Amino acid sequence: MWHRIFGLVIKEFLALLKDRKSRLVVIVPPLIQLLVFGYAATFDLIEVRYAVFNEDPGSASRELLARFEGSPTFRLSGYLDQEGQIPPLIDSQQVLLVIHIGPHFTRDLLLKRPAALQVILDGRNSNSAMVISGYVGSIVTAFNRSWAAAHGFPAVPAALEIRAWFNPVLQSRWFIVPGIVGLLTLVVTLLVTALSVAREREAGTFDQLLVTPLRPVEILIGKTVPGMLIGAFEASLIILLAVGWFQVPLRGSLGALYLGLFLFLLSGVGMGLMISSLAVTQQQGLLGAFLVLVPSVVLSGFATPIANMPEFMQDLTRLIPLRYFLIILRGVFLEGADVTLLWPQYWPMAVIGLASLAFASWLFRHRLY
Repeated sequence: MWHRIFGLVIKEFLALLKDRKSRLVVIVPPLIQLLVFGYAATFDLIEVRYAVFNEDPGSASRELLARFEGSPTFRLSGYLDQEGQIPPLIDSQQVLLVIHIGPHFTRDLLLKRPAALQVILDGRNSNSAMVISGYVGSIVTAFNRSWAAAHGFPAVPAALEIRAWFNPVLQSRWFIVPGIVGLLTLVVTLLVTALSVAREREAGTFDQLLVTPLRPVEILIGKTVPGMLIGAFEASLIILLAVGWFQVPLRGSLGALYLGLFLFLLSGVGMGLMISSLAVTQQQGLLGAFLVLVPSVVLSGFATPIANMPEFMQDLTRLIPLRYFLIILRGVFLEGADVTLLWPQYWPMAVIGLASLAFASWLFRHRLY
C-alpha cells in the first residue's frame, strides 16, 4: 500500500513541476506575498498627521503642544484660525486628529482648576482611532504629572475630551463590515471569472464553444456577465445584512454606492478574465486568483492604513481597485458621501476596468489562434 502511495506522490510532484507555469506559480506568489505583508501589513501608526486650533496664548498650551511636536508619532500639519476649518480637514483625511485648546486653558490651570482639552479624531478607522487616542492620552498624562509636580496641582490639570467623528462609539464593526462588502465581492467575482475559461479548457468543451457561431468578443462578454451578476447579488446581500443585522448606518445614497459597485465589478471581472485567459487548468486559475487577491486585500487599506506603508507601496496601491471601492463603501456608509464627493474614486476604477478588459480581450483572441 505504501509503495502505491509513494508512487502516486511522485507522480503528483512530476505533474506539478514539469510545467514551467506551475513551477512559477508555486514559487513566485509566496515570495511576492511575503514582501507585501512584510511592508504593508502593519498596525503601527507613524507620523500621525494632526492640526492645532489653539485659542490660548499662555505658557501651558505651548508646553502641551511642544510635547506633541517633540513626539516621533505625530506630525504637525498646521495651525487653524477658526473652528470652521476643522470639518474639511477631517472629511478629506488630510489630518487624523485636531487638538482644540480653549481660550482659558492656561488661566484655569494657574487658578488650579481643571482645564478642558478637546481632541477631535477621525473615527472611520476605529482601530487607528483607538490607538491614536491611547497615544494622546499618554502625552496628556505626562503633561498632567509634570504640571502637577511643578505647581502643586491637587487634581487632574487637563481634562481630556475625545470626540470621534463618523464613528462616535468607535465600534470596529462599523469600519470592518463595509470593508467586507468589497472583500467578499472581489473574492467571488475573481474566482468565478478566473475559472471560467480554464474550466472549459480542462473539460475539453472550449473547442466545442469555438466552433459555434459565437465570435470571440461574444464569448468574452458571455464570460463577463455572470461574474458581474453574481458579484452584484453577493454585494447586495452583504449590504442588506450589514444594515439590517449588524446595524451599520447607511448614511449616503444607494445610487452612489451601486455606481461604485458597478465600476468595481468591471475591474474585478477584467482581472479575472486576464487570469482565466492565461490559465490552462483550474488549478492555475485558482493560484492566479490567489496571487491577485492577497496583495489586493493587504494593499487596499482593508485592515491597515495606507498612510503607514512605505512610499513605493503607497504608489502601488493606486493599481488596486479595492482601495478605491473601500473608500466609497465607508464614505457612503459612515459619511453620507454622494457621487460628487466620490468622483476621485470612480474614475480610477473605470480606467483599471476598461484597461484590464481590453488586455483580457487581446489575450483571449491571441490564445485562440
